[in-house]
Amino acid sequence: MDPILQVEGLHKVYGATVAVEQVSFEVREGEIFGMVGPNGAGKTTTIECLEGLRKPDAGRVRVLGVDPHCEGQNLCLRVGMQLQQSNLPDRMRVWEALDLYASFYLKPADWKELLVELGLEQKRNTPFSKLSGGQKQRLFIALALLPNPQLVFLDELTTGLDPQARHAIWELVRAVRAGGKTVILTTHFMEEAERLCDRVAILDHGRIVALDNPANLIHSLEAEQRVSFSLDDGLSPALEKALSSAGRLEVQGERVTVHGKTDRQLPLVSEVVSLLTGQGTPFRDLRTEQPDLEDVFLSLTGRALRE
Repeated sequence: MDPILQVEGLHKVYGATVAVEQVSFEVREGEIFGMVGPNGAGKTTTIECLEGLRKPDAGRVRVLGVDPHCEGQNLCLRVGMQLQQSNLPDRMRVWEALDLYASFYLKPADWKELLVELGLEQKRNTPFSKLSGGQKQRLFIALALLPNPQLVFLDELTTGLDPQARHAIWELVRAVRAGGKTVILTTHFMEEAERLCDRVAILDHGRIVALDNPANLIHSLEAEQRVSFSLDDGLSPALEKALSSAGRLEVQGERVTVHGKTDRQLPLVSEVVSLLTGQGTPFRDLRTEQPDLEDVFLSLTGRALRE
């Protein structure tokens, strides 16, 4: 697939703070490309440079073949944007917002069809202030799709939404890509990036520290898999010694977790269950956990809180 967006050596500074430092990547046509990182990692600044909302201090950016800062007005007709913080007048009704924004474009998408596709038809006469968080996000997606764009930017799309609304939005993002559009997604939710994105760039301190598809990023970590279970009678010395042969033990009250490498001949869960049954030890609530994108994220960016 041809690149629809190219970034080379992007650099942006605010006073003494380097927000983005020598960032380079490309986005292929038809993919969902994710950007993740801690607070202050440079995600939003990078996206704003790509959207033409900020001028880079150095580097080269091409979106649909043009410089977004110099050709921003023309690019708006081919690119859809859902910003990190968006709002509408409280009394503006759903249909009024869509009808108004559609008037900004020469050949807009049919907003009445978008109402149906995004599940907002029953809310067409509802004022913006009366919409739920998920309904507001669906409306902002509809507004981003009005120019019938080739490329759509979705910035922190599901922040603050409940699980049902989040999963509904995920299905909408997949539908947007299925409709032939390219999506650039920034998020704080690693599960969201892992489930939706074809490739993910992890940013930290203004730099890309990893870029690949989620499966390859997880595989490259060589992280441990985990098997946890509860013991009503506690961990005996004999069982502790036996389980230690399978991996590193972590004991919290009656809960025991065995950490083991993923490159094993016998699956860790099989070995743990065999050891428990071989010792005649009753157990309950057994769970397995595989490494995921969050493990990769924490490994690369650390666990300390960021302001």
